[in-house]
Amino acid sequence: MALIEIATVTSAEPQDGIGCFDLGMMYSAGAGTDINLVEAHKWFNIAAMRGHRDAAALRREIAEQMSDSEIGCAQRAARDWLKAHPQAIAPAPMPLRIAA
Repeated sequence: MALIEIATVTSAEPQDGIGCFDLGMMYSAGAGTDINLVEAHKWFNIAAMRGHRDAAALRREIAEQMSDSEIGCAQRAARDWLKAHPQAIAPAPMPLRIAA
């Protein structure tokens, strides 16, 4: 039998798309916490905005199970979180210089 490790929700909030996606998965599946589709939608929304490729599809999938007011609540929560946690802009890469 394979050993399956389930992460639990921690007090530290992720800043990157992968960490946000993982939180969305935890809330949508109830892994280590109660199922909470509003929180799942919020974290999938943030993950999508932070560049996670699969987050938007899962956000749409769980939105089908939510009321319009729940979706609105999740969108407001995501917007508030993004305002409070702005993503640092990475410096532009330096052009490569090739010696002649």
